[in-house]
Amino acid sequence: MADTVVELFAPGGEPALAAPGRAPLDHAGLVAQVEDGVRALRRLGVRPGDRVAMVLGNGPETAAAFLAVASAASAAPLNPAYRAEELDFYLGDLRARAVLTDRGGPVVDVARARGIPVVEVAPGERAGRFTLSGDDGGGEAGAPAGADDVALVLHTSGTTARPKQVPLTHRNLCASARAVAATLALAPHDRGLHLMPLFHIHGLVAGLLAPLAAGGSLFVPPGFNALRFFAWLEESSASWYTAVPTMHQAILARADRNQDILSRARLRFVRSSSASLAPSVMQALELTFSAPVIEAYGMTEAAHQMTSNPLPPAARVPGSVGLPAGPEVTILDGEVCVRGPSIMKGYDGDPAATAAAFSGDWFRTGDLGEFDGEGYLRLTGRKKEMINRGGEKIAPREVDEALLAHPAVAQAVTFALPDPRYGEEVAAAVVLRAEASESELKGHVRARLADFKVPRRIVFVDAIPTGPTGKPVRIGLARILGLAP
Repeated sequence: MADTVVELFAPGGEPALAAPGRAPLDHAGLVAQVEDGVRALRRLGVRPGDRVAMVLGNGPETAAAFLAVASAASAAPLNPAYRAEELDFYLGDLRARAVLTDRGGPVVDVARARGIPVVEVAPGERAGRFTLSGDDGGGEAGAPAGADDVALVLHTSGTTARPKQVPLTHRNLCASARAVAATLALAPHDRGLHLMPLFHIHGLVAGLLAPLAAGGSLFVPPGFNALRFFAWLEESSASWYTAVPTMHQAILARADRNQDILSRARLRFVRSSSASLAPSVMQALELTFSAPVIEAYGMTEAAHQMTSNPLPPAARVPGSVGLPAGPEVTILDGEVCVRGPSIMKGYDGDPAATAAAFSGDWFRTGDLGEFDGEGYLRLTGRKKEMINRGGEKIAPREVDEALLAHPAVAQAVTFALPDPRYGEEVAAAVVLRAEASESELKGHVRARLADFKVPRRIVFVDAIPTGPTGKPVRIGLARILGLAP
């Protein structure tokens, strides 16, 4: 059984990575590329245990580079849309040893200001091939990665609303990848159309590692684009794809004008995760693609998948996130809790947050839920303050701090606003000390944070509502302010 991410796939001549207009790379070629990447990183001074930030666009070389970095050190993929202030925070918080990037701009300036070496990733002619260039660090060969070494570090948000580091080991990732592959009955002949960002646990585990673990392949375009989805669907001959609900909705909006391609499509199933899928969207997808839609439930701390609706002929329950599909799942005091080999051991450098997140060996997800009589899990709410905008997780405190940097803002509390498209949108309650407009404050935040973190609604109030202890209320603030039922 595979213990590290590179051991998930055996060397062979079957395709592993493909991309629009490029020759595919087979499993043997991918293994060789990962080994080349590890040697290059060692020459550049990267050693086991180092944190290597990856600020890369989507594409097959990013997928292969992730496998190489995870095999040489600890990969820390970051959203390339982050602004300079965000990149400065994350690079500092990670204590990054190096930054891999395929672009110039803010990440290069921030890395150099911090004295962090910048490594350029250049794609090769064949999908998944890449070269690394940077200052020679005089490194030597290090020990190969082991099952309990940290392969991946991602930031997430918890009850404190401050981004925290989630270190995931090779064992965690392999366990989750195998669970996804088993749930979906993936096989060597399956090809996934990879739409999710490769800085997201959904894209890394379900999109990348699961198909490789099954001996299959994935077709990796340069990021999601609803206008090009159907052309990619045809070129890839994909048998499945996984995405978040907002992507599914964008695809559905263009389905009518792509009936010729749909008539030739041969999807075995469509998968949805990272945010709740409306039953009406699920029904529309199944009618459009003549394929079952499999909704799953996952989170970063569990290396993605925790529950999933099963494939036919078993029942798929709209509005439910399915049956346990990987870790054990239980309900403690109304809260969904999980345990198993895919669950992280704890937040990096934050024992207080780790202690609050576990009850014994059960990880508390912060989600409220209940099982029905058939064992299907239905989520009923969430304790945590983090905002889930269509699968993008947003730490409210980051937005608070951006707003408070404006001279007219005296107080600010960011909160989740129910939204029919994204599930949740970003909103903020603001107390002003001087005159300022909503559009002015939005522009101020947009200059500091990625677009998806900019509040879609800013409400001006005389005072921020507080709880019994005097702390500002965040959870349920939309209801308190009359913006939600």
